[in-house]
Amino acid sequence: MTPSLETPPQAPDRLKPNSLGVLGILFFVFSGQAPLTGIAGAAPIAIVLGNGAGVPMAYLAAGVIVLLFSIGFVAMGRHVVHAGAFYAYIGRGLGQNAGVSSAAVALFAYNTIQAAMYGLYGVVVQGIVAKYTGLDAPWWIWALLTMAIVQVFGALGIDIGARVLAVLVAAEFSLLGVFALVTLFQGGGPEGLAVTETFSLSAALSGAPGVALMFAIASMFGFEATAIYGEEARDAHRTVPRATYLSVVIVTGFFAFVTWMLISYYGPSQVVGAAGEALDAGDGAGFVFAAVGGQLGGWSGTVLEILLATSLFAGILAFHNSITRYLFSLSRDRVLPASVSRLNKRHAPWRAGLIQTVVVVCFTMPFAILGKDPVLTLFSWFSGVAVLAMMLLYFLTSLSVIAFFKGRRSFTTLVAPILGAAGIATAVWLIVANFQTLIGGTATTAVWLIASVPVVALAGLILGIIRRRVIAPHSLD
Repeated sequence: MTPSLETPPQAPDRLKPNSLGVLGILFFVFSGQAPLTGIAGAAPIAIVLGNGAGVPMAYLAAGVIVLLFSIGFVAMGRHVVHAGAFYAYIGRGLGQNAGVSSAAVALFAYNTIQAAMYGLYGVVVQGIVAKYTGLDAPWWIWALLTMAIVQVFGALGIDIGARVLAVLVAAEFSLLGVFALVTLFQGGGPEGLAVTETFSLSAALSGAPGVALMFAIASMFGFEATAIYGEEARDAHRTVPRATYLSVVIVTGFFAFVTWMLISYYGPSQVVGAAGEALDAGDGAGFVFAAVGGQLGGWSGTVLEILLATSLFAGILAFHNSITRYLFSLSRDRVLPASVSRLNKRHAPWRAGLIQTVVVVCFTMPFAILGKDPVLTLFSWFSGVAVLAMMLLYFLTSLSVIAFFKGRRSFTTLVAPILGAAGIATAVWLIVANFQTLIGGTATTAVWLIASVPVVALAGLILGIIRRRVIAPHSLD
């Protein structure tokens, strides 16, 4: 019998139902995508190494690819509501063993991106505290303290987390949005709005468009979390699709608009040089901060420093919730020990959360013990491998949608998933081909990190085979 990965509506071990609406889910998605971190971290590199003033076109292209993927993703979500998301989707379409393998890859991706964020977060908070209080504690101290805080928020329940993230995400969206609107209404920078220099085929294809597309797709990381919260959503069959489409459209438009205004602020002929100077100085974020400060005043620099820290915190909390729900769902389906799925009085998977916190400590602390630079190693390496792992899951999910809906062929269940799979496959190829650039490390480091993804997938596959034999007498239908 093929196991069903859909949770019964009245399951006694169900996560807290009717806790999140469309906006609540969107805040979790936007938090994982960390708009300020994404723009400040990726935009300068994409401009210098990619296609310069044509970077906004790369974001639009990435949005189209992800939107095509989302069509099949949403179609399957109408039939499968499960906190395991990729695990459930791939398991239903390609088989349970493939599902468990994908769950291992998803856990690896989310844990590594969260650990990467802790590295950058620790450095940012270290700088802020030292600047304003004179206390210069190591970055890992702040990381460990925040891990404890995140653990508490996770145990308090999904609705509490949503409220916290709503405030933090609204703040970073607002400041970047105000900068972009002010620049737009002022008619742009020294060369005007630069519409033709930005939104044209020649601009899109200039330089190395593949590199720009790679960074643009990496910035979309996290939108798939909409499905993870299906069990906790109000009317999941409507809420999750709306949240998915809205997240893709809003993030695509926001990233394209803000990067366009950054290019306009500096001028198309000067923007590559300005971004290059910031990167050479070791402060890529300064490229964005200087532009915002130039338009809104010096006060915004201080605010941006704080918002960068809160942006990272929001992303860390969002990924903590995603990871705990994966662990919870694997435990509930008997892939992991049953005790992992234990819920507290607020219907939060507190034990899974504790495991997640221990895992991220194990991921981050070796870098502290070895004295590695947390930005050049922990953040750069782990964010790169996380993006590669997630792109693999997108590709497998597209194949799963096609397999799941065999016999019911339509644009939604066949054409869009095929186009999405083709776009994602292109992204995977670009990421692998440019992986050393993405992580900023050596060729040897790049090879080891790339190899880690199939190794984790194989380990998950073996676990699936073993656990399937163990739980064969049990039915998940």
